[in-house]
Formats: sequence, C-alpha cells, structure tokens
Amino acid sequence: MKKKYIFAGVVVLLAGAAAVWAFKVNAQKNIGVAAKVNGEIISVEEIRKGYTNNPQIAAQIPFNDFYDRALDIFVNGKLLYQAAQNAQVENTEEYQDQFKTMKEDLTRKVYLEKVVAAKITDEEIQKLYNDEYLSKFESKREFGVKHIMLDNEETAMEVLEKLNEGADFDTLAKEYTKDTTVDLGYVNDDLGIPEFIQAVQALKKGQYTKTPVKTQFGYHIIWLNDVRDSQPVALAELEPQIRNLLAQKIIAETLDNLYKNAQIEKFDLKGNLIPAAK
Repeated sequence: MKKKYIFAGVVVLLAGAAAVWAFKVNAQKNIGVAAKVNGEIISVEEIRKGYTNNPQIAAQIPFNDFYDRALDIFVNGKLLYQAAQNAQVENTEEYQDQFKTMKEDLTRKVYLEKVVAAKITDEEIQKLYNDEYLSKFESKREFGVKHIMLDNEETAMEVLEKLNEGADFDTLAKEYTKDTTVDLGYVNDDLGIPEFIQAVQALKKGQYTKTPVKTQFGYHIIWLNDVRDSQPVALAELEPQIRNLLAQKIIAETLDNLYKNAQIEKFDLKGNLIPAAK
C-alpha cells in the first residue's frame, strides 16, 4: 500500500511539473506578442515604434506605462481595420482616391527626407552657426528681473507700501500680480517695452522700483535680480533651427533642379497653353 501511495505522489508531482513546463513554453511562445485579435498578432515592436516615433510622449513617460495605456488602443485599431477589410472598404472609389493622395504625399515626404538627410552634414551646421550667427553676434547688457503687474496705480502703491515695510516680494506677487509669469528671466532692450527697460536700467542688483512703472500692460513693480552681458547661444541649442534652415534651402534647390530638367506645359481653364515665364 505504501508503494502505491508513493507512486501516486510521484505521478502527481510529475503532472504538476509538466503543467509548469507547458505554461512556461506557452509563455515563451508569446514573448514579443502584445495581443492576438481574431488570430492576428499585434507585436510589442509595433507598440514600441509608436512610442519611439513620438519623442514628446517618450520624454514624459517610460515605455512600460505607455504600453499599458496603448495596448487597448492598438487592439481597437486592429478590430476596426479587420471590420473595414471585411466590408471591402479598400475596393471603394472613396478609398482609392484618398489612398492615391496619401500615397503621393508620403512618397514626396520620404523622398525629401532622404534628400535632406543625405546633404546636411555636421560641417555644414557648424559653418552656418559660425557664419550666420557667431560672426554677427553682438553682446548686450541684459537684466534678470521679476515683476508684479497690477491693473491700477492705487493697488500698485498699496503693494509698494507693503514692500517698504519689509514684506516678501514673491509672497506679494502670488497675492497681487495679474501676470502668470513673475520671474521674467533675463531681458534686454529687445523686449520692446522701453518704459520697463528704462526703469530696470536705473536699478542696482537687489533693488526694486520705488514708484510704479506704467506700460501698455498695466502698472509694474520690478525687482532686479542680476545684470550680465549676453552670451552666444550654444550650437546644441540652435542646431534644430539650423537644420530646419538648411532643409528649406535644400528643398528649394531640389525643386529648382527638378524644374530645370523637366518638360512642363501649363494650360488655362480653356485649354490654352500658358506661355512659360522668361
């Protein structure tokens, strides 16, 4: 009898081990699979591409969080796509017209992206930065300021009185200011508000204006944090703008070359040939 119990126990253990092994095998088969919708697979890689192709989202949340939120969206999208296929939407005239337009747009986009990518080099970026920015850069005196903006002079005088009595500037700003931005960072005469800049220039670091400064926006009480000479913006910060400028130039040159090497005839609404511009 004892042997029978031992044998039965071994059988149970082996069955359990087999179940665990089968579970692991099945789990391994699904590695990389995000979902199966009516037998059609959505891969984890598809969702990962959606994540990496949206750098703004990638900068805010990790992929695991994105995956949890996006999984149902991808599943719903697959369900709708399958339903559309079953309804033979792709055979409709409406679909064919829109597909033709989208295909041409995408083809142009990818072509120009490849042309631009092949022609923009680090050397060109550096050259444009040196020639068009650094060589023309002029340092300016700039002022680190914060302010409290009020609607009327009476309220401005009330705030000034509290400041003169020793109240904290930032605390008063939270209570009174009409501008959501108290700390304006560094400003110079490019600000385009001469009354504001003139008042700032008369201050020393750590001082505030003793009378309200009136501008087109209201009445200001200004605090001067710092004074410095402006420095050139680093290449790394300007690079996206430089790339965009170079891209626009390359696209214009590409279109110009295509025009020059093409045979083009244009017609008016009556079918008459429009003479080529000289």
